Amino acid sequence: MRVIAGSARRLLLVTVDGNDTRPTGDKIKETLFNMLNFELPGAVFVDLYSGSGAIAIEALSRGAQKAYLVENNRKAAACIQKNLETTHFTEQGELMICDVMAGIRKLEGRGVKADIIFMDPPYNHEYEKNVLERLRNSSLVDDSTLIVVEASKETEFDYAQEFGYQLEREKVYKSSRHEFFRRKSATAEASENE
Repeated sequence: MRVIAGSARRLLLVTVDGNDTRPTGDKIKETLFNMLNFELPGAVFVDLYSGSGAIAIEALSRGAQKAYLVENNRKAAACIQKNLETTHFTEQGELMICDVMAGIRKLEGRGVKADIIFMDPPYNHEYEKNVLERLRNSSLVDDSTLIVVEASKETEFDYAQEFGYQLEREKVYKSSRHEFFRRKSATAEASENE
């Protein structure tokens, strides 16, 4: 696995042995970052269920200013640390070894405002639903924050509107999908309810 583009282009990344994590393939990663291109320069990027850290590192390589990588698995966290060192992003990339909900609480407590939140939780456990519900009233998110969810192709997001999210776009691949959400602004919600 490697960094596709930007300042760390072509640098190789280590991944976790076994099936504990599921790295996003290069083709899908490239498609994702082509869609994020205009959002990235100077962005604060939060990577939940970070795995090897490849997504956050790609974001930093392409111009994000800061990335927070939240990962609970110790082996994966060791890979992230190594990958941050290899790509020289130890200052811009901050590893948080904790579960996602604790990571969100810590970031809120520090007053962090995310421009982009990416999550790629284990498939078919509804973790993304729990996180979207948690983020709906979070100070980490405002109406301009883009939330990107990687999920299995079969995953339903019919609850998202009820949680106050607007689907901006989606991209469906062979076995997975990316959903792009923003929180509905208060004015948009008010006009919908009229």
